[in-house]
Amino acid sequence: MRNVLIRPLITEKITGISESGLNQFGFVVDYDANKIEIAKAIKSKFGVEVDSVNTMRYKGKVKSQFTRKGRTVGRTSRFKKAIVTLKEGQSIDLIGEV
Repeated sequence: MRNVLIRPLITEKITGISESGLNQFGFVVDYDANKIEIAKAIKSKFGVEVDSVNTMRYKGKVKSQFTRKGRTVGRTSRFKKAIVTLKEGQSIDLIGEV
């Protein structure tokens, strides 16, 4: 079985949402994972009940850099973000897990 969860998403916006009592947490997940696989991975890793999963797919951006030797073009990596809503009374301690 592939590793569905890559890392927790710790940003200002996600931290604010999780602390406001909405019971939502963010994760960077495998690009090809679906919502059912994400919910099962959260349940098995943290032992909590998942209410819903919302996903967002981000395509890699084209970046260019001008140097003395000319122009260099590359891409940033693509990734998928999942916002997981837990059932009432459930919680995940991400700081203790990292």
